[in-house]
Amino acid sequence: MTGLDLSQSRILVTNDDGINAPGLMVLEKIARSLTKDVWVVAPETEQSGAGHSLTLTQPLRMRKLSKQRFAVSGSPTDCVLFAACQLMADHLPDLVLSGVNRGANIGDDVTYSGTVAAAMEAAILELPAIALSQQTNDVKVAHWPTAARYAPDIIRKLVATGWSSDVFMNVNFPDCRPDDVTGVNVVAQGRRKAGYEIRECVDPRLHTYYWIGPALSREARAGNTDYQAMERREIAITPLHMDLTHRGALRALKKNFK
Repeated sequence: MTGLDLSQSRILVTNDDGINAPGLMVLEKIARSLTKDVWVVAPETEQSGAGHSLTLTQPLRMRKLSKQRFAVSGSPTDCVLFAACQLMADHLPDLVLSGVNRGANIGDDVTYSGTVAAAMEAAILELPAIALSQQTNDVKVAHWPTAARYAPDIIRKLVATGWSSDVFMNVNFPDCRPDDVTGVNVVAQGRRKAGYEIRECVDPRLHTYYWIGPALSREARAGNTDYQAMERREIAITPLHMDLTHRGALRALKKNFK
């Protein structure tokens, strides 16, 4: 992707927190500061943790809310696919923006994230895409002004730099006020030991059920990654790649499978 004039571009906005999410309103304002041609196609309800899921065994419903603004009864992946192959098929978006998610999407969480999955689907369709997330502590209000202040300039710089069609960008804003951001850093995706708290509950009919609770608090692996950037109150930019092939393992396996 090179030579894109954002002021003349068509931008598709989506998310995984749902059509009424405050982060979506933030991203709409960000997109409208970049261009006049903004389309919104977002899930009807919250789809956090949906990952790169696609609805195949039941129908999708579309609800038109206003001109170029739609709610879809499916996942973020469904929304991008529906927009590109149906609503905007005659004039595809020049850029897809997904978010702004309530909560960071860093490390292994990118594999669960519907926000990241929407950008991934755009990359599969060879549409440039950026996922944006605002780190937050669930017990307090998200610092939406942080994403609102810094995102437009970051998007402009990313687009000016450009990237290949099998890459998409993952941007995370730290859990702090705009004036407390310490900088912008391009970092790798981090890793930490995985695990979630599983809560056992009992319903009114005395049947046991289980609820996946918050992620277990475990230290991230050492390095200069998105985890460390968040700790330093930096905005973390991570280019993610659609090719999941591990080259080292590929070479090792080829020696034994000739």
